[in-house]
Amino acid sequence: MKIGKIPESVLKRSVFKQIRTKRPEVLIGAGVGEDCAVMQLKENEVFVLSTDPITGTGKDIGELAVHITANDLASAGAEPVGMLLTVLLPESIEEADIRRMMEEVERACAKLHIQVMGGHTEVTRAVNQPLISVTGVGKAREDRVITTSGARPGQDIVLTKWIGIEGTSIIAKEKEEELKERFPAPFLEKAKAFGEWISVVEDGRIAADMGATAMHDVTEGGIYGALWELAEASGIGLEIDLKAIPIRQETVELCEVFGLNPYYLISSGSMLIAADRGHDLVRGLEKAGIHAAVIGKATAGNDRVVLNGEERSFLERPRTDELYKIYEQ
Repeated sequence: MKIGKIPESVLKRSVFKQIRTKRPEVLIGAGVGEDCAVMQLKENEVFVLSTDPITGTGKDIGELAVHITANDLASAGAEPVGMLLTVLLPESIEEADIRRMMEEVERACAKLHIQVMGGHTEVTRAVNQPLISVTGVGKAREDRVITTSGARPGQDIVLTKWIGIEGTSIIAKEKEEELKERFPAPFLEKAKAFGEWISVVEDGRIAADMGATAMHDVTEGGIYGALWELAEASGIGLEIDLKAIPIRQETVELCEVFGLNPYYLISSGSMLIAADRGHDLVRGLEKAGIHAAVIGKATAGNDRVVLNGEERSFLERPRTDELYKIYEQ
């Protein structure tokens, strides 16, 4: 396509036509010539905003863009309502690619009842693969907003699902041809399907209802990065049992192939939660079909300790995600 805004005809048939999910809170949404969206809230409700670019993969980028931003909102105890998309596209893009990307966006939005409220779509020499930057808009009761900084000494630290599920899915898709030489097709199909668990919107809703005081979705930098960020924001120490951290065998095996540390692997789909009664929260999550485990305690002081049997080690500051290593090999 030519550099610049995509043609209005393409915008109408391959972008706007794919946007079907509507919310009553959105008074003005996406449309030709509309530069702003308008949203109405009730008394005692507040806006919760989040923004994120999707840059690590070209596969399923539309669906990932929605889920990653919705997860951020859910981590604050907010209900995702709408999204604004900035879509930057390379010159090599075809209209069919744009339509497919927007179909992915709409599919994820429909699952979570989120409306695409507007945005901007442009072909530019600044990128060599599609890039989506999402601004998410959510709502929450003023007295129910939850932050990463709300953990207190003595609380249980709970983790939902399994670490590395997003990274596992991306690796299986991006390196499928290479991995076919090592693993049977059913194994790889199962690993690719881990992306189905990427939403933590329900995890966050249950945790908020059950009294969680801090939540943080486990994204770039993996579980070790997320634990550090939770502790740093809350000004607490941690005592984490490494063996209690849930991990799938598929993740272990794919990480071994590429020499990756799964504890530093991008893990959207997992949520880190601080709560007074962590085991009750785990039971509540399990009742909803969401696997969860208590993986440790918040402590007073600044020591962030990881226990592996008799061995003690200390968390380090977040570092570059392990996923990027697969593109260097």
